[in-house]
Amino acid sequence: MTALIRGIQAVSLWSGRIAALLLLPLVFAMVYEVVSRYVFDAPTQWAFEVSYMMMGTIFLFGLSYALRNNAHVNVDFIHAHLPRRLVGMIDCIAFVAMTGLLVWLTMTLADGVIRTYRTGEGSGLSAWNPLVWPFRLIYALGFGLFALQMGGKVLEALLVILGRPLPPLSGDITVDEKAGAA
Repeated sequence: MTALIRGIQAVSLWSGRIAALLLLPLVFAMVYEVVSRYVFDAPTQWAFEVSYMMMGTIFLFGLSYALRNNAHVNVDFIHAHLPRRLVGMIDCIAFVAMTGLLVWLTMTLADGVIRTYRTGEGSGLSAWNPLVWPFRLIYALGFGLFALQMGGKVLEALLVILGRPLPPLSGDITVDEKAGAA
């Protein structure tokens, strides 16, 4: 089970790295738009849509990475005052519920991808009017990766319940470690 969890964590790590790399083209596109608009008085037709699609992609691909590193909002005062196995049980129930919800959401989003691909739907937000199915595909992939990492968290909680908690990730600094260093 540990190998499966570590495999899921590796996928989430790469998802986060891809999200981080996408910041560079987003910054380039925004700088290009600002220079084009204010220096040459020639705004682009695509900057708005590229910016929200790129930022959305960064956000969606960062979801699983944030969960992997325990960077999402957490009610720590509850966890701090309960026995570890009870915390594992609470986490397991919450993660199972969230995994089910995320799987359903991913499947619904995948249906939307297929529908928009078949109809050739455009965004309708600018003169550029790009097809929306690629961005809808990113929605489905992002939430699918989030569901996968949530499933990994279910397995981690099960290990805590069984009294065999997963050792911390080596080489990665988690939010908990950053807070302790401050």
